[in-house]
Amino acid sequence: MQASDTKIAFVGLGLMGVPMAKNLLKAGYQIAGFDLNQEVAAKFLDDKGFHFVSSPEQAIQDANLTILMLPDSTIIDALLWGNNGSVGIATHLRKNSYLIDMSSSSPISSKENNQKLEKLGIKFVDAPVSGGVKKAIDGSLAIIVGGKKEYFGEVHPLLECMGKSIVHVGDAGAAHAVKALNNYVSAAGLIAASEALNAANQFGLDPHVVNQVFNASTGRNNTTENKVENFMLNEAFNSGFSLALMRKDVQIALNFIENMNCYASLAKQCVLTAKEADEKLGKGADHTAMFDYVRSATL
Repeated sequence: MQASDTKIAFVGLGLMGVPMAKNLLKAGYQIAGFDLNQEVAAKFLDDKGFHFVSSPEQAIQDANLTILMLPDSTIIDALLWGNNGSVGIATHLRKNSYLIDMSSSSPISSKENNQKLEKLGIKFVDAPVSGGVKKAIDGSLAIIVGGKKEYFGEVHPLLECMGKSIVHVGDAGAAHAVKALNNYVSAAGLIAASEALNAANQFGLDPHVVNQVFNASTGRNNTTENKVENFMLNEAFNSGFSLALMRKDVQIALNFIENMNCYASLAKQCVLTAKEADEKLGKGADHTAMFDYVRSATL
């Protein structure tokens, strides 16, 4: 898939979507972009090949590939198929074009969307990302890909513009399943590290030193390595990923685990803790503020 032959509709230009789109522009792709926040258009004033449009329908008009980077499956399903009397964009997508869902979506919904889009002649790929804003900016995201192998081969050059580790994990919906499980494991690590460091501090230990021990021992995880010093112990709480989104992600994972009829005790507790923290800390709280919630919680 050559940049010169590909016109992209990019729907969802948030904290992750903007740098991802910019890396595609640097590679020579043309993009018609849409986001509900029209102010985001100002971030692309110096980018050749970018055109901000007023609706998703306008974005897909000349596109042979559509990328979705949206908050959840409810929004994606409404966009594709419509709701409350509105008509979705699915029937207006060009036949034999690609739709790549790079959001953290429900694997069950993705599987269903693939079946419906296939009947319309649309090639569906789920390609959720991991790595946060920093890796979105430098184009080193981990991208998990689901869909037919031939589709994976065709979109791989495009995905390489945004990611470093690009792994095909199975048929449509498989990538969203793996991403949901990854998000759950990551969230569990964040909650565990927050509780452990709070207890260490209450005991009179230096949490910085304790975290050094974690990172040299078996307790090491993404939170201890990348979040504790950069965002938590310094009380910055500004990693760029919201607690509300983490709460949504662990709920997706729990739903998936339960749909597989699997044991889910810890996943249920993670969902409960994320819900409590999100409601206590309020709108806009960063997910690393989980540490602040744990410190303030009383038994």
